Amino acid sequence: MTSLPPLSLAAPLVLLAAAAFALARPGRRPGGLPRLAEAAALAALALAGAGVVQLIAAGGGTFGIGRGAGLLAIRLDAVSATMALLVAFVGWVVVRYARSYLDGDAREGAFHGLLLATLGAVLLLVQAGSLAVLVLAFLAVGAGLRLLLLHYRERPEARRAAAKFALVWGAGDAALVVAAGLLWAAFGTADLARISAAAAGGLPPAAQLAVGFLVLAALLKTAAFPLHGWLTEVMEAPTPVSALLHAGIINGGGFLMIRLADLVQASTGAMAALVMLGGLTALFGAAVMLTQSAVKTSLAWSTVSQMGFMLLQCGLGLWTLALLHIVAHSLYKAHAFLGSGTAVAAVNAIRKPGPVAIPGRGAVVRSFALALLLYAAVAAGFAVAVGGKSAQALALGAILIFGVAYLVAQGMADAAPRDLSRRTFAASAGVAVAYFGFHVLAEALWGAGLPAPPAPGALEWALIVLALGSFGLVALAQALFPHWAHHPASAGLRVHLANGFYLNALLDRVIGGLRTAKPL
Repeated sequence: MTSLPPLSLAAPLVLLAAAAFALARPGRRPGGLPRLAEAAALAALALAGAGVVQLIAAGGGTFGIGRGAGLLAIRLDAVSATMALLVAFVGWVVVRYARSYLDGDAREGAFHGLLLATLGAVLLLVQAGSLAVLVLAFLAVGAGLRLLLLHYRERPEARRAAAKFALVWGAGDAALVVAAGLLWAAFGTADLARISAAAAGGLPPAAQLAVGFLVLAALLKTAAFPLHGWLTEVMEAPTPVSALLHAGIINGGGFLMIRLADLVQASTGAMAALVMLGGLTALFGAAVMLTQSAVKTSLAWSTVSQMGFMLLQCGLGLWTLALLHIVAHSLYKAHAFLGSGTAVAAVNAIRKPGPVAIPGRGAVVRSFALALLLYAAVAAGFAVAVGGKSAQALALGAILIFGVAYLVAQGMADAAPRDLSRRTFAASAGVAVAYFGFHVLAEALWGAGLPAPPAPGALEWALIVLALGSFGLVALAQALFPHWAHHPASAGLRVHLANGFYLNALLDRVIGGLRTAKPL
């Protein structure tokens, strides 16, 4: 424990104070309240930045009050400082955007109050240093987001989305509460840092079971397959809510895994579950995303896929890359949602290209081989310069290269101009260099506080091969799609994919009366 509280602890307190003031004026055009909300968000950003400075100057630690299971603690380290700065920045952008977006809305004041309160809860969550704070923050985030989803509560679709979110998120909360109780019973402490340190000596049976519930909580809170449907239905909420959800709140499950990385990595079964379910979610979400015509719905399915990929990274033990993924995805997705209103006009304004080169089957095979050869060359260069990477990191890089191989295939098509061929080759090499470069950066920033990937055993190698094979086959099928796109079966497959293979409809049937939920 440290006696000096983190300066970033004041960030959620400032937001909650402004939220209380806003909720007292819930109606239309509440005077200078929108500007006050923006000022509070900017102050929270400044305090989060001050926390980073404090970490660099004085070091981190845990500040807490109370004892036993009721310990209320805040933790300052590289992970919490990064997440607090990220959440505060995205929150400030979203609050600033909401000032004009909600201008004149009948419940404008209430929206600003709920947005600030939810943002404050997320800031508290990412700084949690004890089980009690972690659980309470997750509960507060869920309560705040549910009310934001009900901003247009007269719409049946909004009520259905809020009810479905509350059910899945609440199930995740229940799993987290059970895990917290089991961890307390196993280690006799509620301090997250001490629990992580104790995991190095092995996990007692209660802790093994707790890790299983932690993984379940993470899967539910990241909208993993097959309970992903609630995330694709929150488009009924105002755009600032979608941006905050997809750029911040949805990362809660991933943050939970990273925060307790030492504990999770001590369980082979938990890591295997993250690889399999995360990989399946990533592939499923990406396939469905390609069939969507609405911009925001496509972005929602993109988030499903990205969260699955982030869980896959956690399961491979690539914790620093998973945290980097959270940072990059949050910034991109906030921009994408807040700019979605002008996306159609921007696309229409672009000069339409000519016919797309369709590569033959031989060109596709050669393109994959060339992309992997370029990747191997870059990997060898980085191994000489900064040292070799783990098998998990090399496998993940190969999966990313599969995504670029389709572009290389277009460059190798018979009808492709030479300029296109040069650009696609450069793109493949650039992605490989960027991957290893960002890996080095992530290790420098967060590597000291997170465990290294485990040495692969038989199960780990099997999972690596499974991931490589699955992503490689999907990428190959995408590259060859023009050759069978006109087959009658492809049209039916597209319809089924566009509807997510009806899993969300099945969930609606299972939970029964959500479609007839009445307004609060």
